[in-house]
Amino acid sequence: MSAPTGPVRIVVADDHQIVRSGFAGLLDTQPDFTVVGTAEDGAEAVRVCREASPDVVLMDVRMPGMDGIEATRQLISPRGDRPRILILTTFDLDDYVYDALRAGASGFLLKDVTAEQLFHAVRVIAAGEALLAPTVTRRLIREFASQRPRPDSARAARLATLTPRETQVLRLMAEGLSNPEIAARFVVTEETVKTHVSRILAKLGLRDRTQAVVAAYETGLVVPGAREQE
Repeated sequence: MSAPTGPVRIVVADDHQIVRSGFAGLLDTQPDFTVVGTAEDGAEAVRVCREASPDVVLMDVRMPGMDGIEATRQLISPRGDRPRILILTTFDLDDYVYDALRAGASGFLLKDVTAEQLFHAVRVIAAGEALLAPTVTRRLIREFASQRPRPDSARAARLATLTPRETQVLRLMAEGLSNPEIAARFVVTEETVKTHVSRILAKLGLRDRTQAVVAAYETGLVVPGAREQE
C-alpha cells in the first residue's frame, strides 16, 4: 500500500467501548484523519476493513473471539489492498504483541500514549514507514525472538540472495539505525540506502522495516548482545 493522497482512513478495533470511542474521537479531531469504522473484536475488524478499505488499523491485541493477532494475519494475507496495522497494548514486553508483529503488524503503541504520540504514530504508519518507538519495539523483538525456534527456514535461505552491502544494511536496520544514520556510516547518500532497503524487503518478501528486524533476529543474522544498547 502506498501512502494515502487524501485524509488517512482509519479503523479502530478494541473490545472496550470507552477505549474504542476515545481513540476514534481523538483521531477525528485531526483534519488529515477520518475514522471510517470501529470494531469490538477481530472478526468485526476484518469485516469492517474489507468494507471500508482503511489505510491504518488501530488493533487491540487481546480481544474475545478472534484476537488482534489472527485479525492482523487475515488482513495482511495477499488479498487486495492491505492496510497497515498499529497494535494497541497495555504491556510493552508482551508475547501477544510479538506474535502480532510476526503476523505483519507495522508497529505498536501502549494505550497510555499521549494524543500527540498517537497522531504522530498514525502519520508515520500511513506514510509507509515502520518501527515505531524503535528502542521498545526492538527490545520486544529481541526478547522473544531469542526464546522461539527459528520458524522460517525459507526466509533464512533467502538471506543468501542479499549482497554483502544489503546484509550490512539489514544488520544496521535491526540495530535501530535510521536511513540517514546508515548513510553516514557507509558515506553514501540517503537515496542509496533507500534503494538497499527496498531491495532487501523485496528479496525477503517483507512489507516494511519492522518485518525486516523480526527476520534479522529470527534467522540468526543478528544475535542479541552487548552492541545493542537500550
